[in-house]
Amino acid sequence: MTALPSAPPPALLIAGHGTRDAAGAEAFRAFVRELGRRRPGLPVAGGFIELSPPPLGEAVAELVERGVRRFAAVPLMLVSAGHAKGDIPAALAREKERHPGISYAYGRPLGPHPSLLAVLERRLDEALGVAGRSPGDRSEVTVLLVGRGSTDPDANSEVYKAARLLWEGRGYAGVETAFVSLAAPDVPSGLDRCVRLGARRIVVLPYFLFTGVLPTRVRQQTEGWAAAHPAVEVRSADVIGPEPELLDLVMERYAEAVRGDVRMNCDTCVYRIALPGFEEKVGAPQQPHFHPDDDGHHHGPGHGHGHGHGHSAAPSHVG
Repeated sequence: MTALPSAPPPALLIAGHGTRDAAGAEAFRAFVRELGRRRPGLPVAGGFIELSPPPLGEAVAELVERGVRRFAAVPLMLVSAGHAKGDIPAALAREKERHPGISYAYGRPLGPHPSLLAVLERRLDEALGVAGRSPGDRSEVTVLLVGRGSTDPDANSEVYKAARLLWEGRGYAGVETAFVSLAAPDVPSGLDRCVRLGARRIVVLPYFLFTGVLPTRVRQQTEGWAAAHPAVEVRSADVIGPEPELLDLVMERYAEAVRGDVRMNCDTCVYRIALPGFEEKVGAPQQPHFHPDDDGHHHGPGHGHGHGHGHSAAPSHVG
C-alpha cells in the first residue's frame, strides 16, 4: 500500500505592533525575511496591526495566495498587553471571514525567556564597555529596565517580572523598572528612584525588540536626566535586536502553537478578572485595528467584531 503524503506544516505568520519609525519597521521586515531564509521549506509572512506597512491582512493574503490554508500566528511582542490579548486575535478572526477555509493556531508572546535575558545581559555588558572581557564589579551597577508601558496592569507586571529575573544571580546592585508611556514610573522618576537607593552607576536598558520612536524617546529622556545630574554615571544600552536567540525563540513559540501547547496565564487578565480600577474591562469585546494600508475590506470607524480576548474567548486553535 502506498503511503499517503503527509500534510505540510502550518505556515508561520508574524504579527507586529507597528511603528512610525522607518528603521524600526524595516528591522521587523528584515527579521521576517531572515526567518524565511532559515526555514526555506516553511512559508513565512509578517505584518503589522497598525502604523507600518504591510498590514497583517496583507500578510495573510500573501500566504493564501501561496496556497496556505493553515498557519500559526506568533505575536512578536514581549508582554501580553491589549494587542496580543485582543487586537491580534480579533484581526485574525476578521481574516478568517475574509478567507473562508483557512484555519490558524495562535501562539503566545515572547515573555522574559531565559535566552532573551541573556541578550539583555549582553547589552548591559556592551553599554559598560566590557564586551569580550570581565564585566568588573557588577555590585556597583544599577539597571533601569524600561518597558513600553500599557493600560493593562498585567502587562506592566510582566516587565517587573523580567526585571527580577534579570537581577537574579547576575550580581547587579539592583534592577529597577520604568515605562516610557502610559504607565508610571516614567524614565526620570525611575532614575530618581535609583539614586535614592544609592546608585552611582546606572545603565538604562530598553525592553524593546527593535529600534523605534519609543526606544529613541527612552535614550533622549536618559540623556536629559543625565545632563541634569552630572555626579551620576548614566549609560544607555541598546535594544534586543535580531539576535539568534530571538529567531530561535520565535520558532519555539511557533512549535508550541502548532502542538496546541500554549500556556497563557489568565490569573490577572484584565479582561477576565475585576482588578481595582479596571472593572469595566471584564468581558469587553475586542475589535481589530483597521490598518490604513489594508484594502481588503473598508469599514467605518468603530466597526468591528466582538470576539473577546485571545486566550479566553478565542482558543489557541480556531477553525
